[in-house]
Amino acid sequence: MSDSTVTEPEGRAQQTLPRTVTGEGEQGFLGRLRTPRRPRLWFEILLIAVSYWTYSLIRNAVPEQKAQALRNAGWIWKAEQRLGIAVEDSVNHAVNSVNWLIVGMNYYYATLHFVVTLGVLVWLYRSHPGRYAAARLALFATTGVALLGYYLFPLAPPRLMNGGRFVDTVTVHHTWGSMASGDLKHMSNQYAAMPSMHIGWSLWCGLTVFALASVPWARLLALLYPTATLLVIVATANHFWLDAVGGALCLTFGFTAVRLWYGALPYTLPRQPTGVSLLRSPAGAVSE
Repeated sequence: MSDSTVTEPEGRAQQTLPRTVTGEGEQGFLGRLRTPRRPRLWFEILLIAVSYWTYSLIRNAVPEQKAQALRNAGWIWKAEQRLGIAVEDSVNHAVNSVNWLIVGMNYYYATLHFVVTLGVLVWLYRSHPGRYAAARLALFATTGVALLGYYLFPLAPPRLMNGGRFVDTVTVHHTWGSMASGDLKHMSNQYAAMPSMHIGWSLWCGLTVFALASVPWARLLALLYPTATLLVIVATANHFWLDAVGGALCLTFGFTAVRLWYGALPYTLPRQPTGVSLLRSPAGAVSE
């Protein structure tokens, strides 16, 4: 994703630019926070590092309620059977029978979750600085609300369910992979499968690139990425289908938070920082 693959959606940005509100309220701290500014590299690196460290710390500090997590997994599995979508075990065994494919998926699961997300953040920082803060807020809010799911609904991944119906593909194929599997399992909470942040983050990446890239192949890859991620999390027995639904709901919360804070979705904001606050008028109207 280079600068040459991006065009400014001129018409859309001009039509959806929220109202600039003036007055004493806009001179305060809240108004400054809502003002699009050019992000600072040192601050963004520090913020992302500290935020991910905090997220990991809290996620792993959530009690590993094994018994409850296994009961919840059984409930999810039965619910999917009633819905007619409980085919995760079939997908897991089918893909596991193709050695090169499942090994590739193991590495996909372990690496692209971070690499692609960071790559999209860097691209936004360089090419869309006016939209960067709002898009970053959507990602952070999505991740933050997921912590509630880990605490309130401990869930064992399919590979840890009783009965041995699923294959833990990282363990079987001895690949370096999930922090919740193999030799690394003691470094991560294994019973925090709901919601799936692999889906939440990949959807955020896909929607961001699809909305802002102009080259057709980039937009196509943007749509394929969360689709491929869904297949990977199921094939590797790390998540149920419904975990993906949970991840999508968290992303919806993230975009709602941005809409409430900035008065617009990230992709409709100006590409370059405007230096003016973006606030909705009391009546919800938009004006220049």
